[in-house]
This record gives sequence, C-alpha cells and structure tokens, in this order.
Amino acid sequence: MKKLLFYCFMLLVNISFSQKIERINSSEHLKKNYPFSEATIVNNIIYLSGEIGTLPNGELIKGGITAETKQTLTNIKNILNRMGASMDDIFKCTCMLADISEWAEMSAEYVKHFKKDKLPARSAFAGSGLALNAKLEIECMALKIEK
Repeated sequence: MKKLLFYCFMLLVNISFSQKIERINSSEHLKKNYPFSEATIVNNIIYLSGEIGTLPNGELIKGGITAETKQTLTNIKNILNRMGASMDDIFKCTCMLADISEWAEMSAEYVKHFKKDKLPARSAFAGSGLALNAKLEIECMALKIEK
C-alpha cells in the first residue's frame, strides 16, 4: 500500500510540474522562413523573439532610431494582440541598440507605448550589429493572462 501511495504521489508531482512549450508563428512569419519562432509560451509566460522596425513588406522602416523604435513596438503590440495579450502584460524588455548614443532618443519614443504605471523592467545595451542593419532590436516577456 505504501508503494502504491508513493507512486501515486510521484505521478501527481510529475503531472503538476510538467511543462509544455507552445510555439507561436503567424502565417506571415512562416512564409518568411525565419530560423526562429515569433514567440513561445511556457507556464503562461510569453517570450517574444527580438523584433526590429520592419514594415509589413519586410523592409526596415526609414527615419532613424525614433521611427525604428515606434515600428518595433508596433510590431510587438501586433504580435501580442494576435495572442490575446497587450502591452500592459509585458513585464520585461531587453533593448539592443546598434549605437548606445541613441539610447535617449530610443527611450523617449519607447515610453510612449506603455502606460506610466505599467512600465516593464528593462535592460539596454549596444551590440556590434543587428539584423538588416537595424538600429534597434527589442525582445520582451509578458504574462499570458486567461481572459
């Protein structure tokens, strides 16, 4: 009887802690044949892949860091909306800049996309080069809240 209880307990623990990874890819993303998923969900946390300021046609928006920041965050918002989430659900962003001297300009546009009382935690750093020669790439983590 003790063995049976032990095995039942272990089964319950295993079921309770089992994790499922859900990969999210729109048909547009799949058509581009990128080597990554747009997002993954693990334990109700959405992990968005890095986004850059591309337009729907795949071209990088022109206009510098402010325009790229605006388009990047619009892209993030659109992905989250398709998943039933919003910018309010983001709790962490990592911003990678091609030139750290553009941090202030990027930040001035960035804050416009969040409510003042819902700013996520954030890290920012400069890299040696970003995809498509972008000036900025942002990756985010958000809560998947069942509504």
